[in-house]
Amino acid sequence: MNYFEVLVWPGGGAIGIILWLMSIATVAIIVQYFFAIRRDSIVPDIFRQNAAQLIEAGKYQDVIDLAAREVSFLGQIVKAGLAEAKKGYPAMERAMEQAADQSTTKLLRHIEWLNLVGNISPMLGLLGTVWGMINAFFNIVAAGGGTPSPGQLAGSIGIALVTTLLGLAIAIPALAVYSIMKSRIDALTTEAMVVGQRFLAGFVPPKTKP
Repeated sequence: MNYFEVLVWPGGGAIGIILWLMSIATVAIIVQYFFAIRRDSIVPDIFRQNAAQLIEAGKYQDVIDLAAREVSFLGQIVKAGLAEAKKGYPAMERAMEQAADQSTTKLLRHIEWLNLVGNISPMLGLLGTVWGMINAFFNIVAAGGGTPSPGQLAGSIGIALVTTLLGLAIAIPALAVYSIMKSRIDALTTEAMVVGQRFLAGFVPPKTKP
């Protein structure tokens, strides 16, 4: 059996080709997000340890300089909070929360591509199914009451089955990874907020702390 002809061309037709391209793009997106959305890029241990040591030693300017050079999620929200240090702790906390909301929204917006693919691919598979059934019907009609060509019927039914298979094969992992990534983002960003608030509290005199 030639699996290329069965699963790619002409087995899946034009819609099958589109679904195969979507599957390649989905794999690339998943690999990219597994590297981009991880603890080291959101709550890096090195930055957390260094900042905690500097705060404990009272080297506040060094903490500000360290946060200014940090590109992680935690570093960005701490930097935003420290930028409002002259206005007091409430202003620092608000600035950090706003920065956290913006960064979290950006992360969630990126993984929405997986949600989009997971919802569109079954619809494309269904479109291929309907198109294949329509072609099979046309082949029967063209036979004029006789027996239609088995090869033509097989090709039309093949489009229906292959596109359905490809649509589901793309949607299931895409939606699964989307859920995993969303949970990971929620957990890590929440942890980063807790750590950030602890850092900001170290800049406030004990009598003015909330």
